[in-house]
Amino acid sequence: MPEITILTEQELRQCAAVDAGAVEIVSDAFSRLARGGVQMPPVMRLDVAEHNGEVDVKTAYVPGFDGFAIKVSPGFFDNPKLGLASVNGLMILHDSRTGVVRAVMLDNGYLTDVRTAAAGAVAARHLAPERVGTAAVLGAGVQARLQLKALTLVRPVERAVIWARDGEKARACAGELADELGIPVEAAADARTAVEQAQAVITTTPAGSPILHWDWLQPGTHVTCMGSDADSKNEVAPAVLANADGLVVDSRSQCAAMGELHHAIAQGALPADIQPAELGQVINGELPGRQAADEVTVADLTGTGVQDTAIAVRAERRATELGLGTRVQA
Repeated sequence: MPEITILTEQELRQCAAVDAGAVEIVSDAFSRLARGGVQMPPVMRLDVAEHNGEVDVKTAYVPGFDGFAIKVSPGFFDNPKLGLASVNGLMILHDSRTGVVRAVMLDNGYLTDVRTAAAGAVAARHLAPERVGTAAVLGAGVQARLQLKALTLVRPVERAVIWARDGEKARACAGELADELGIPVEAAADARTAVEQAQAVITTTPAGSPILHWDWLQPGTHVTCMGSDADSKNEVAPAVLANADGLVVDSRSQCAAMGELHHAIAQGALPADIQPAELGQVINGELPGRQAADEVTVADLTGTGVQDTAIAVRAERRATELGLGTRVQA
């Protein structure tokens, strides 16, 4: 009987991190998605409104990868009142040839955090200006921290500003990032103040109405939108997408259903038949990324199954190298 490897969050933290390797494998997954042959069904979503909860299921088969992941990602946002984390979940890695389960990864959302940050780095590598004097991050949670770290992997960042509705959290986040990254990081009093001084802006919140507006952006700014991974979430005013010189999405169909693109179409700022470039097409050189220094560019990233498969395959490979995990008979 085949063996299944059980990996805990603590073990997985030894197997995957926001680093150059994660950026490269996620970039490769987007590239393969654009080339064709990837099987990536729409996100399956379950809402549990009674308990302020949601569950997303994502997956993708990527030709050339020896495994594929099925991710179950619950988010129950009243959990902190019960002393529990808002997000948990797991990834199940199957063998691509046989379909047999090879690993169960009890990551509690950690691998999702890593692959999400890596996608932000991939987008910035193709769309952000060469010089980022100031980066602005809207939000002060885990993804805010990881996104700024990821940006520094692909662009030199001189300083950063953090804004969050909770000023105390913003100040704490700024202090931690300054210590970790070795650059000046400070909290901003309001979102507009943060954005107006930035050459790269990253939105990382679950906002249901826009916290970023077009007239705040300076020529040459790049915006990465990370928080809108459901049709109820909307961080960016539609005018930002409509007026941008360059708009890139991780998945055209997915962003039209649940991303910032969805809201721009729904509010009439963009036509329903718009065909923005997909990130993989830009990586492959099929469509352009940033073309001029004064362009405003936007990346709408909703999180895709190919990223989950990519990071799970990488984590399993590293776990095998390190001899981590508990093996059980299927």
